[in-house]
Amino acid sequence: MDKDAMKQKLLQMREQLQMTAATRDGSAQVVELDQSKVGRLSRMDAMQAQELAKAAVVRSQRLLIQIGAALERIESDEFGICQNCDQDIAPKRLDVDPTALLCITCASAEERR
Repeated sequence: MDKDAMKQKLLQMREQLQMTAATRDGSAQVVELDQSKVGRLSRMDAMQAQELAKAAVVRSQRLLIQIGAALERIESDEFGICQNCDQDIAPKRLDVDPTALLCITCASAEERR
């Protein structure tokens, strides 16, 4: 596995999340609509969009934390090692999700719990 390539991929993921943060965070702000000019359905649509934006902010923050942890694992030479069984995580799994902490066997067992 090419840890330098994974590091670059993680850094690109983090940069992309940070670039879109301003737009995403602005969409999650409080909805203030003039009730005399906007109908009830428009207000409900705006509030729903706000909730979706809030959820996106939470997901992005969580992913930024996971990316930071993966970068730390690369630096400490623990990247690509399952945190449950200490076996190597398949390179294809890491290619799909470089923040993965578990091998597919342990991840499957976790999901069944």
